[in-house]
Amino acid sequence: MQIKVRVRANARRESVEPISPVSFKISVREKAIENAANRRVAELVALHFKVPKASVRIVRGHRSPSKILSVG
Repeated sequence: MQIKVRVRANARRESVEPISPVSFKISVREKAIENAANRRVAELVALHFKVPKASVRIVRGHRSPSKILSVG
């Protein structure tokens, strides 16, 4: 399954807000430096869908706040 994600890095609080079944707003505390925010986004998505971290990968948007992730 592919999901759309809008990421806010360097936020005060972490959150995962569903907008629709396949679209989310995610805030992470990590800065967008050295892939730290992307790794945390993948961890939060894995926790939300209850799948292993290794089954979540970024398909598009590695350097953009708007991303498409593959889950499962």
